[in-house]
Amino acid sequence: MNDESPSRLSADCARYIAEAFAGYNAEFRTITRRAPLRFDERDWQGSQRDAVERIELYDRFVNMAIAELRLRLGDRALDRQLWTGIRRDFAAGIAELPDAEFTKTFFSSITRRLFGTVGVAPEVEFVATDLDPLARVTSHVVTTTHLNRGSLQLLIEDLLGDLRFRSAWRAFDKSVAHVVAEIGRQLAMSSERRLVQQIEVIRPIFYQFTRAYVVARIIGRGYMLPLVIALKNTGSGILVDAVMLTEGDVSIVFGFTRSYFHVDLDRVGEAVLFLKALLPKKPVSELFTVLGRARQGKTERYRELMRHMEQTNDQFVHAPGERGLVMVCFTLPSFDVVFKIIRDRFPYPKNVLREEVIAKYEYVFKHDRAGRLVDAQEFRRLRFQKARFAPELLEELLGETATTVHIEGDDLIIDHLYIERRMVPLNLFLRAGAPEAAERAVLDYGQAIRDLAYSNIFAGDLLLKNFGVTRHGRVIFYDYDELCRVTDCHFRDVPVATNPEDEMRAESWFYVGDSDVFPETFMSFLAFDEAQKAAFLRVHGEVLTAAWWRHVQQRHREGDLMEVLPYHPHRVRVASSAT
Repeated sequence: MNDESPSRLSADCARYIAEAFAGYNAEFRTITRRAPLRFDERDWQGSQRDAVERIELYDRFVNMAIAELRLRLGDRALDRQLWTGIRRDFAAGIAELPDAEFTKTFFSSITRRLFGTVGVAPEVEFVATDLDPLARVTSHVVTTTHLNRGSLQLLIEDLLGDLRFRSAWRAFDKSVAHVVAEIGRQLAMSSERRLVQQIEVIRPIFYQFTRAYVVARIIGRGYMLPLVIALKNTGSGILVDAVMLTEGDVSIVFGFTRSYFHVDLDRVGEAVLFLKALLPKKPVSELFTVLGRARQGKTERYRELMRHMEQTNDQFVHAPGERGLVMVCFTLPSFDVVFKIIRDRFPYPKNVLREEVIAKYEYVFKHDRAGRLVDAQEFRRLRFQKARFAPELLEELLGETATTVHIEGDDLIIDHLYIERRMVPLNLFLRAGAPEAAERAVLDYGQAIRDLAYSNIFAGDLLLKNFGVTRHGRVIFYDYDELCRVTDCHFRDVPVATNPEDEMRAESWFYVGDSDVFPETFMSFLAFDEAQKAAFLRVHGEVLTAAWWRHVQQRHREGDLMEVLPYHPHRVRVASSAT
């Protein structure tokens, strides 16, 4: 038993936790600062390793801290009165730190795991609903302001010329002309004559896998526009690859289906406020997450949910769409997310284990989501009022997920669930949408299959119900229980039948291995009408051939990089002429 006085022990433990977070944050920024060098050296495999290492960092430091605290506290490790003092001393010690809520979240991660907290325990943690990470942000993110002294071209020359890379520019004048033309085209769409007065650029450059991004805003008299410039390192120089000037385009770059940015920020909250002004519809939780602060984004999402529930009285109900065989999916109609709980048992034809499902979600969390996989946040031991659940949903949860969900008094305790952004299931979208919108969704569904394949992901279950449509019209995959790597599959052509009896059989008349995939059969599972089917075949017909998939496999095995960019191909028309 530790013989230190409670007050001294409390202060020592509080100081240790603060130092542990400082160590985590320092290592987080060390990894982040590798991004410029990765970009300059075109070390994309190194970028991917850094992304995974940085994601794994938080749990590693939390687990290390718990082990050390158990050692220090001995049989007082679960002494709530002592931990109340540690919490008080910790709060006092970190009060003046930038992004202090990050540090409080780290503290709460430790105590929640240590005590196995269900719901909240305000005496030993910092309650998420009280942690507004933007409330105390009074300063502004560091920016460089470029003034228009009479020429938009000179302004852009000044902006791009101010960027510092080890690599040289390639066709600098063409990159300047590209940006000037795109800004001019966007301003010309306004009914009034708009002049650019200045451009404010966040000083650190944002990096995401193979691209660097300049994040800025254009300010004129009575208006503001977002400005995001994507930069590509071609190996023979850097050039502007795309220019994004609308909220919709920029929102996709900072979307919940993309991998996290590597940008070295002294105060993350300042950058979130800047981005929120550009993207007012995007939840603050997603902005923290896409900047790499996934745990703070998770805390903020919980806070958004709890605050919303305090202001509403609608019930949790089944999510729109077909009933899942692996997950019970439900939603709060007035809140834009879906909740997913793994069932206790999976009916035929599912043969996956619960542990495998969890592993798939963990894999997606660390993988390059390529804009086609939703970022699902994992939560444990949540407490809700039982009365907020519709009777039919409550009945299914207690009957189908009893190992995860149970009643405690007037509350429903959920030991494990995933939360992700709500989308319109693709099958429902196609039924209800106008023909033009439906065809666009069908074509983007085909592109989603391609994009996933390029990132070495085979969805496994390509049924339309497993894909959703975002408010931007993008098709996203969100059902991961059969997901696997393209390189782990055996893509086969359907053998030619040797007699008519073989063709008439309900089951396959030839041997099918566990990893065998027959792309020719995909269309038979897709509920397209004739027009949608024709559109899909016209644009994506090769996806239904084993040869296409084997070609993608070969490229992966040879280490070929197949980029999936967060902007539309038409955005690269000027830059492509310089490559």
